[in-house]
Amino acid sequence: MFAEHGVLVASLIKWTLLAAAVGVLAGVGTAIFLRTLDWAIGEMAGAPWRLLWLPPGFVAAHLLVRVLAPDAEGHGTDKVIEAVHQRSGRIALAVAPIKLAATVITIGVGGSVGKEGPAAQIGASLASGLSSLLRLHRRDRRKVVICGIGAGFATVFGTPIAGAIFGLEVLVLGSLMYDVLYPSFVAGIVGYHVASQLGVRYFHHALPALPAPSNRMFLDTLLAGVVFGVVAILLIEALRWTHRLAHRIPVPGWVIAAAGGTVVALGAWLTSDRYLGLGLSTLEASIRGEPVPPDAALLKILFTAVSLGTGGSGGIVTPIFFVGATAGSALAHWGGLDPAMFSAIGMVALLAGAANAPLAASVMAIELFGPAIGPFAAIAAIVAFIMSGHRSVYPSQVLGMPKTGSLRLQPGVELDGQAEIDARRARLRWRAFRRSLRALRRRPRD
Repeated sequence: MFAEHGVLVASLIKWTLLAAAVGVLAGVGTAIFLRTLDWAIGEMAGAPWRLLWLPPGFVAAHLLVRVLAPDAEGHGTDKVIEAVHQRSGRIALAVAPIKLAATVITIGVGGSVGKEGPAAQIGASLASGLSSLLRLHRRDRRKVVICGIGAGFATVFGTPIAGAIFGLEVLVLGSLMYDVLYPSFVAGIVGYHVASQLGVRYFHHALPALPAPSNRMFLDTLLAGVVFGVVAILLIEALRWTHRLAHRIPVPGWVIAAAGGTVVALGAWLTSDRYLGLGLSTLEASIRGEPVPPDAALLKILFTAVSLGTGGSGGIVTPIFFVGATAGSALAHWGGLDPAMFSAIGMVALLAGAANAPLAASVMAIELFGPAIGPFAAIAAIVAFIMSGHRSVYPSQVLGMPKTGSLRLQPGVELDGQAEIDARRARLRWRAFRRSLRALRRRPRD
């Protein structure tokens, strides 16, 4: 008995020290990234002919990643998930500065990407570097890198508990890694406090008095979750379609990047520049209950899919927040609901549906908007998670457990691979159906 508890205490001390070190690294790295990003956004805000900077900015970000750190491609978090599953968390240390620079360029010129992917990659790559320095075993390296993912997410959005849970929940659909739960919490909390001490400020908005739970509110929230699940599917499929289209065109990558920047620039010229960059002013306005364009969610999906699919570098969660909040605002105005409340619910419910992270999304709602919204946000998040099916903005997520036992799915397969399996099965069923129709036509009539 005493021997067992001695081992547990030693493990507790070990992982407290390792996780705290990861939190410090992630907090410092994220603070540098956010400070640099704020500077770039401020510099480009007053630049003349701003839209003309988009094509060369996309090309610069593409070449920087392609030449110096291919693992920093796209929205980043997916590459970290892939490294955890396939390489025991081994990530090149060069990923951190390259991802930082490429994302600052992309967002600075107006690319519609987010900031959590770089923070997760910075935290994970620094954690991997720490593991190499300490010569940790592969199993411990994997756990340390997972702590880096959660700490990066926690420090970039100011949600230490949700960030820690997100780093665990996003790896495997339907499974939570409890052996990394404690160090992830330590890393997330330490990283959040370090970043705060270094001057990073976060958007926390306690909502005013919310309606008491009732049958009507339960039904409204449940139906809203269905809507957000459908919106999550639109976002995931738009990202997948643009990525595949861009990679099938037989031209150099920098040409695709230049074309993508041109499309985004034309889109902003024809519609509005509110869909460029992070779009925080529109996001925060919807959370405050202010009116936003009813088509804002669909346009942001388009801008984000083009930006990430053609060579822009950055995260995906900030666009998810934008799309969810503006979709919730539109739904509220259409259904006569509270726009501030349903914008906040939409923001976290879309994260649950698009990233398969209902627990992290529910906790995030409480951390950002106060405990009163918790029950409503949890219902919408879980429904959106179920409705989005077995797909994700992170194709490297591994299927641990199907969302329903009625579907025969193969556990342990990446969701992107599962989608290919499903598509192949659908084609085979369609061919069998067509053969049966032809056979019926050929059958002689009596």
